[in-house]
Amino acid sequence: MNKTQIISFQNPEELARIVAAAWLKEIAAANQAGQPHHVALSGGRITLKFFATVIEMSRAQNVSLANVHFFWADERCVPPDDKESSFGAANEAFFRPLEIAADKIHRVLGEESPERAAEQANAEIKRLVPLNAAGQPVLDLVFLGLGEDAHVASLFPRETEAEQANPAAYRIITDSPKPPPTRVTLGYPAIAAAKAVWVLASGSGKETALRDSLMVGSKTPLGRVLQMRVGTRIFTDIARA
Repeated sequence: MNKTQIISFQNPEELARIVAAAWLKEIAAANQAGQPHHVALSGGRITLKFFATVIEMSRAQNVSLANVHFFWADERCVPPDDKESSFGAANEAFFRPLEIAADKIHRVLGEESPERAAEQANAEIKRLVPLNAAGQPVLDLVFLGLGEDAHVASLFPRETEAEQANPAAYRIITDSPKPPPTRVTLGYPAIAAAKAVWVLASGSGKETALRDSLMVGSKTPLGRVLQMRVGTRIFTDIARA
C-alpha cells in the first residue's frame, strides 16, 4: 500500500528551512556511516530558495556535502551555460558556493544530441548508483517539483501508457508543453525505485494539480508517482481547502 505524507507550511521560507534541515540530517547520517549519498535534483523557484537555505545551514551545522553525488530528475537539452539549464542554475547558486567537486556532479549533457545525452546519463547513473533486481538505479533521494499541470520532472500528462512504462532510467522527451520542448528525464520506474522521493510543491496556481494528484486512482504524473511508491513526502505551502 502506498503511503503519502503531506507536510504543510505557511510560506516558501518555512518549507525551504524544514526540508533543508531534513536533507542535511540524511547527509550527516550517510557521512557518519561512511556511505555516499546519491540525490537527483529538480529546478524551479522553490529550489533556488532551498539551495540558499542549505548553504546557510550546512555551514552553521558543519555538515559536509563532499560525499554527495548529484544527478538530475530532468534537464533541458541546452548547453550548460544557457539560462534554461537546470545545471547552470544549480552551479551558480549551489555548487560553486559550496565548492562541490566536479567528480560529484553528474550533469546531463544537454549540449549533445538528445540520444547521446540520455545514453550518457543512463551509463553514468548505473555506473555509480546501486541497481535493484529490475536494473533500476536506487537513488537515496529524488527531489521533485510540481507544475500547474501536475507534471513532475519532465513527465507530462499527455504521455501514452507505453511512454509511461518505458523502463529506461533516463529517457528523451521531445514535446514538452513548456519550452524548450526537448528534454531528458528520469522515468517513472527510476523514480519509483528511489529510497525516498520528496516533492516540493510550492506556489500559487497549483491547488488543482495537487488536489487531483492526491485523489484515489489519479492519472496525473504526480498521482502516478504516488501510486507506484510505498512512501512519498510532499512538502507544500499550497492551501488545499
